[in-house]
Amino acid sequence: MIDVVQSVDRALSILEVISDYSDGLGITDISEKVSLHKSTVHRLLGTLIYKGFVEQDLTTNKYKISLKLYELGSKRIEGLDILKISKPYTQALMREINEVVHLVIRDENDIVYIDKVEANNTIRMASTIGRRSPLYCTSVGKAILAFTDDEEVEEIWENSNIKKLTENTITNFDNFKKELEIIREQGYAEDDEENELGVRCIGAPVFNHKGEVEGAISISGPTIRVTRNKVEKIADSVKKYAGLISRELGYKST
Repeated sequence: MIDVVQSVDRALSILEVISDYSDGLGITDISEKVSLHKSTVHRLLGTLIYKGFVEQDLTTNKYKISLKLYELGSKRIEGLDILKISKPYTQALMREINEVVHLVIRDENDIVYIDKVEANNTIRMASTIGRRSPLYCTSVGKAILAFTDDEEVEEIWENSNIKKLTENTITNFDNFKKELEIIREQGYAEDDEENELGVRCIGAPVFNHKGEVEGAISISGPTIRVTRNKVEKIADSVKKYAGLISRELGYKST
């Protein structure tokens, strides 16, 4: 059983609430959302401000999260071997296809974008480093799940908030399992406007020296550029560079 320290738990709950409001929140709103008395919230906010995690706008008196959490998260991301190793390959993939390239890792039931190589196009993807997205409706997420243990996949599915984000989103688990079988056979996954209308993504898994899925890379772009007749060619390139990154991480294919 995890021994939860109440004050730490409350302070982190406040951070989670504030992070959803870019313009900040007043102490009354925070108090209501975390179900704590204003005096308790005030004391916790004082500590968070002292440690640099929260800032108060002196004009509106609203509280906002600072960049310190981003700085701490960036240190974690920068320490990942996959990020250092993949950089020349994701850059080469971008130059080859001229569409944005993403590198992600799995965190529980989500994927987290840890790198992005932007292409020279007028229409750009709105993704940002550090952003989270679901595993079940992204090409990178499906590429990871296709090479994850079946029991774990089912557990992830049951603990995910499965929503039909577009008419193409797969929300039936039996159909999803069939999709993963196809991905395993072809070595890449496609997000055919399943997460966002007008956007198509092709992703492939990256493996480590233990043969485990370490993350995934993808090409993403608007469907007017990443057309259906280009999918196979793009997939070949994505698989090629995912394989090169995997080899650098010590993976030996059988």
